[in-house]
Amino acid sequence: MYHHRKLLGIIALGGVLTLGISGCTAGSGSGNDAEEIISVSAADYNPQPRENLQQGGEVVFPITEITPQMNPFNGDASANTARLAAWYTPQILLMEEDGTPYKNDAYLDEWEYGTVDGKTVVNFTINDDAVWNDGAPIDWTAFEATWIANRSYEEGYSPNATDGYKEIESVTKGDTDKQVVVTFMGEFAWPQMVFTSVLNPMVNTPEMFNEGFIEEPHADWGAGPYKITTFDINGGIVILEPNENWWGETPLLDKVTFRQLDSAASINAFKNGEIDMASTNTKDRLEQVKDMDGVVTYRAQQTANTLLQVDADKPQFQDINVRKAFFMAIDIDQQKKVVWNGLNYEEDPAGSFTLYAFQPDYVNALEEAGYKFDLDAAKALLDEAGWVEGDDGIRAKDGVDLAVTYPIFSDDPVQEASAKALQQQLKAAGFDVTIDTRSPQDFSTDYSTKNWDIFSLRFTASDPFGPAWFCQLYCSDSGLNLSGTGTPEIDTMIHEQLESITDPKAQTLKAMELEAEIFAETWGIFPMYNGPEIWTVKEGLANLTPEPYVGLDLFGVQPVENMGWEK
Repeated sequence: MYHHRKLLGIIALGGVLTLGISGCTAGSGSGNDAEEIISVSAADYNPQPRENLQQGGEVVFPITEITPQMNPFNGDASANTARLAAWYTPQILLMEEDGTPYKNDAYLDEWEYGTVDGKTVVNFTINDDAVWNDGAPIDWTAFEATWIANRSYEEGYSPNATDGYKEIESVTKGDTDKQVVVTFMGEFAWPQMVFTSVLNPMVNTPEMFNEGFIEEPHADWGAGPYKITTFDINGGIVILEPNENWWGETPLLDKVTFRQLDSAASINAFKNGEIDMASTNTKDRLEQVKDMDGVVTYRAQQTANTLLQVDADKPQFQDINVRKAFFMAIDIDQQKKVVWNGLNYEEDPAGSFTLYAFQPDYVNALEEAGYKFDLDAAKALLDEAGWVEGDDGIRAKDGVDLAVTYPIFSDDPVQEASAKALQQQLKAAGFDVTIDTRSPQDFSTDYSTKNWDIFSLRFTASDPFGPAWFCQLYCSDSGLNLSGTGTPEIDTMIHEQLESITDPKAQTLKAMELEAEIFAETWGIFPMYNGPEIWTVKEGLANLTPEPYVGLDLFGVQPVENMGWEK
């Protein structure tokens, strides 16, 4: 997401059931009893220096979806797209657990930024040995192509976000092709957020950017320690092996496999020794692995929001009072009890998509906007909107029931229980909610085509600097927020009142203020809870989750070549 990864991603609904606590207290990195899970660490991923790890070995990861859109910069890409891309495309900038960025020495000799003549300037010096898989040098044209594709929605490109890139005035060659000079239009608060990765300059048209990567990763346009040797979207398999063109430290693993598995299948595959780690984020899943030998459970703070979104373009949600009533009928505390059943977790309210409750300057913007669970108030709003309660409790207007379709993308029992609890909560207000169970493979396509009335998903963050990406969430042309509630007036407010602020602290405070205003004016997206990552892993696997958006390493983004098995 922010500061040094592409922005917020979306991830299949299994993420809605990622459970837990947002308070950061020390927690053990081992043990499988549910009763022990009372706290989490900020990061818990078995960090190890390379000298402690063996050369060789294989690892098999589960992944919820191999997304059809394999361009990680595209608006239809997901967090899973970015997760895969980290293994075969440039990791230009890396990040400490706390979100502090630093250059990847394999790609950059120098990285510096400052102010020149009232404008922020960033200089990159690219490693002379850095090359694409097709043998072409990685040079300043990759940065130029990345800027052009991400700076605007008006040129035919459909980027994940234009934040940061739209503030750039020019990307030019320095003294050599390996030197890049990035000049912003004025002083900019977050110069570290751009160019965490780069596009191959062969991606030089909107058509290639938008359509050229559909079910095609273009492995020849990648770069890095690993290369794709098998890409089977229908079979749900991606295999990577060491890249003979890699110029950096030798990748530790001989083979990396991603297998597409839904929630139930992944836990069985882990128990059968078919994969090397599995999400164990419910009491039942922890119970299933507690007697396994040679495994360890890690628990870390999750940098993600589980949310609900309504489609204001659908007739039943065009009235803001109906949207507000919908959310006021939801008892978040009850939802937490369902998904955290037996885990003894608590967390501070997740009332913002900009900051997490554990971050400085966090404000519960949802509460500031006027939200509280209030069934009577929800009913009064629906009365005012003209929706009349029938004998069966379902409301109707002009002969049409207040009916909505709610797709879920897993047969996980906790997810099903959460959906049914939501269905009953909303029925109490007069909504007729139909739960539609679909294949995880349909998640990204269904979301991007708005094949839904209400939708639950996760927004995941790869860095802690949410205000830098505010427009990606709330501007009217956002490809992430598909609630249809953005307006030109909100766009103007964001551009003139927020993005014009050049001091990061002041911009953060203003972002929290504006978020509450936007919630109150739109009622389109609704944060419910955050939670930790809980994974059970084969003993000895180190430097876990080095990619953006996922994570036992908090905001950390590590070199993928350093993941491996202990000696």
